[in-house]
Amino acid sequence: MRQWTVGELASRLGGTLHGVAAETPFTGFTTDSREEQSSKVFLAIQGENADGHDYAEAVAQAGVAAVIAERPVAAPHVLVDNLVAALARFAGGLRDAFTGPVVGVTGSAGKTTTKEFIAAALSPLGPALKNPGNRNSEYTSPLLWAELEDHKAVVTEMGMRGFGQIAHLASFVRPTIGVVTNIGYAHIEKVGSREGIFRAKMELLQALDPQTGISVVWREDDFYQRLKHGSPSVVRSYGFSAEADCRILSYQRKAGGGSMIAGVLDGQPFEAELPTVGRHNALNAGAALVVGVAAGVSIHEAAAALTYSQIPPLRMQTVAHGHATVLLDAYNASPPSVVYAIESLAEFTEATRCLAVLGEMKELGDASEEGHRMVGRALAASCVERVALFGEGTWAIQDEAIRCGMADEQFLLADDLDDLREFLDRTLPGDVVLLKGSRALGLERLVEVPS
Repeated sequence: MRQWTVGELASRLGGTLHGVAAETPFTGFTTDSREEQSSKVFLAIQGENADGHDYAEAVAQAGVAAVIAERPVAAPHVLVDNLVAALARFAGGLRDAFTGPVVGVTGSAGKTTTKEFIAAALSPLGPALKNPGNRNSEYTSPLLWAELEDHKAVVTEMGMRGFGQIAHLASFVRPTIGVVTNIGYAHIEKVGSREGIFRAKMELLQALDPQTGISVVWREDDFYQRLKHGSPSVVRSYGFSAEADCRILSYQRKAGGGSMIAGVLDGQPFEAELPTVGRHNALNAGAALVVGVAAGVSIHEAAAALTYSQIPPLRMQTVAHGHATVLLDAYNASPPSVVYAIESLAEFTEATRCLAVLGEMKELGDASEEGHRMVGRALAASCVERVALFGEGTWAIQDEAIRCGMADEQFLLADDLDDLREFLDRTLPGDVVLLKGSRALGLERLVEVPS
């Protein structure tokens, strides 16, 4: 991040300085009082369970340069009327000066991995700025623009926790390309149904310029036709079907790690090596190739660049546990993503056994039982021999899997993480174990994750 001063920040936020000199430099932003505060700017966020204003004095004592606050606090601060609006104004002003491609990415699953693939596919243009991790909220997404320097493209992930949120993010991101990975179940309780999720995700595509914007969507999505006809811009697709503009023709896991894909985009064949596994990640890579070519990268350069994608941990990450291999995909879970992960176990043809540790899928609302039953059906059709289940809702996984042919003795219902550890400790040499569940469960604590 380039050198910033609190005075410049206040001006761009539309705020006023209190107890801090305009020339005071700062080195970044923080939203958590437990993080390193020295020479940073702290966002006093009014949350459901905590109010950042209450921590202003503590972060000041920890060396914070200033606090951005909506009311006076006992710390050097920038006072704004509304934090969300001020951050949008800050980001929007910086966006005004950028002329390169700006890609917005949303979807019920695969957003972060797709974002990383897209950043890699755009890298032949020059440095691509992207959200670190999954910082995709109305508070964290605007901060990305403070890091804009000599970048040639920007890729921003957009989270959805209710109607209007993506529209708000798009109001200052002003994407030139919009990607919707899928219409699934994540955060369905916030919008009531998959229909609601469709409406919320459409906010991204509807923000695109009708003349110059490009929408990128999954051809096999249940909502594809509605996404296509609802978008005001040109629509490009990716998938396994012959109708997709970018068609994935083959996928193969590599024995030494990663995978290979091959396909064709607008009549041009391509091959690419991916640093992760899973047929669903072949789709995510396909989305990235469509974006790269739309932004002016050749298909061959974009495909070659996918090798260097920086996939974050806990997403189809292979780790060792004793003599077994664990496929750690515990960042979060929704019905489609769990089904994809289960199907990925079939790639490990050399495995002694395929096993699974599955945690509940939260935030599904009224769709919880059917979502868990969807996973049960996938289990019954898979190579999985033994399953450990943990958390509310997983009873439906077992019930549906048994209804579809699995045996009761193939399941362990765990009361706590210790039961899951015991399940993992009984694995045999050559076993492959899927570890998948909602983020709140912290299933990664069951294994040693490489730093």
